[in-house]
Amino acid sequence: MSILKKLFGFKTTQSNVIKVLNPNDFRTQITSKKVQLVDVRTPNEFQSGHIKGAKNIDAFSGTFNKKCNTLNKEEPIYIYCRSGARSKQASKRLEALGFKEVYDLKGGISNF
Repeated sequence: MSILKKLFGFKTTQSNVIKVLNPNDFRTQITSKKVQLVDVRTPNEFQSGHIKGAKNIDAFSGTFNKKCNTLNKEEPIYIYCRSGARSKQASKRLEALGFKEVYDLKGGISNF
């Protein structure tokens, strides 16, 4: 990887804000306390089944940032999607919006 890094300028930075949790840790944390839980899938996917207490904010909608800005940036936010790809992207967007702690479900709801 260091050769690629030198050749192409790849950065392997790790965020202090975003943490990817395995399904067991994610489940424990969202059930042991009141949390901000966000499903970043489409409304149709959300309607087909979601984690109890989750709020649906579609990562691909034009209102994602606006809706996320209504949440408390000082409190941890737990997010998930179907397989983990969208929530990974959404995590980076949440960090850019100023969220202090973002917890992403590894493998998404299909792994839950």
